[in-house]
Amino acid sequence: MTEASEGPARPGEDGGAALAGAGPVADLRTSFRIRDEIDRRIDARTLKAGERLLSERELAESFGTTRITLREALGMLESEGRLYREDRRGWFVAPPRLVYDPTERGTFERAARAQGRTPSTLVVDHAVVPSPSRVAVLLGTKPGAPILRIRRLRSLDARAVLYVEHYLQPDAFPGLDRHDLTGSMTVIYERDYGFTYGGMVFEITTVGLHAEAAEPLRMAAGSPGLLVTRTHDDPAGRRVDCDFEYWRHDAILVRVAV
Repeated sequence: MTEASEGPARPGEDGGAALAGAGPVADLRTSFRIRDEIDRRIDARTLKAGERLLSERELAESFGTTRITLREALGMLESEGRLYREDRRGWFVAPPRLVYDPTERGTFERAARAQGRTPSTLVVDHAVVPSPSRVAVLLGTKPGAPILRIRRLRSLDARAVLYVEHYLQPDAFPGLDRHDLTGSMTVIYERDYGFTYGGMVFEITTVGLHAEAAEPLRMAAGSPGLLVTRTHDDPAGRRVDCDFEYWRHDAILVRVAV
C-alpha cells in the first residue's frame, strides 16, 4: 500500500531495504500486531457489532504508527469480515454474517428471521427496459427486447447489505409491478400467479461493484463484492427470470447443503 501524503516512512517501517523511489510502505509486523489487538477487542466485546471506530488518524496515533501501516491492519480485518467500511463514514465493527443458501427460494427474509436478524427491503425502481446483452443471453431473448426490471435494496438490522436487479419475461407475471415488492417475490409468484419453479442455475463470483450497486450499499465504486447470479425456469423448462444479487462481501456466508 502506498500513500504520497504520508511522507517518509519511520525508521524501521519499511520492513527492510525499500526500493528507490517506491515510497513509504507498511510495517507488516506492526500491522499484524494492530490486527490482532483490534480482533481481541472485538472478541472481548470492547468493540461491539455496528460500533464506529475512531478515525484513521486517531487510531494511528493511539497505536503509535502511520496510517499506511494502520490501513494494512484494517484491510486484513475487512477481508476477514471483522470490520467493514462505508464510503466517507469510516470503519465499523461487522455484525455476524448471514448464513445464506442461494439454492433456496425466498431465502433472504426467512434466513434473516431464523438467525435473529431483522430484514427490510426498499424498492429502488421498476420499469420495462431494453434487455441488456447479458440478460438476453441468460433468458434466451434478443438484446434490446422489452424486459421487466425491478431493483431492490435489502438490509439487515437497518444496514444495507444487498442490492438486487431482477429481470423478468414481461408476459410471465402480468401486473407484478402493482404488487407490494418489499417482501418475498417467490411468495407473490406462488400465491397470486399459481407459479412454481422448475429448474434453477446459480453462479457465485467476486466482482468490483458498479456505481449503481456500490452507492446504496455505502461503498466506493469498484469495491469488492460478491455477485450471486440466478436463473429460473418454469416447469415446462422456459427461462422466466434472472437475478443479479450484489452483496457486501463481509455480510454473507454462503452455505449449500447437498
